[in-house]
Amino acid sequence: MLLRLRLLFGSLIGGGLLLLAVCLGAQNLEDRPIVNLGIARSAPLPSGFLVGLALAVGVISGGCSAALLLPGSDQDSGSA
Repeated sequence: MLLRLRLLFGSLIGGGLLLLAVCLGAQNLEDRPIVNLGIARSAPLPSGFLVGLALAVGVISGGCSAALLLPGSDQDSGSA
């Protein structure tokens, strides 16, 4: 249980710090393309911000899924 919490909080903190760095780095970019989403368009965002956002979401979702898919602890499968 403790390992799951450490993985979960570690991925959330790591993804949050990565997102913070991406937001700070995207402040002075002038090239801001618009992404066509099929039925709508996005706001003009820097392409580096979009890639960094996808990376941060991947870190968070990967850490959360790894925490959820860990096998059960030895206490649950004790000898009976």
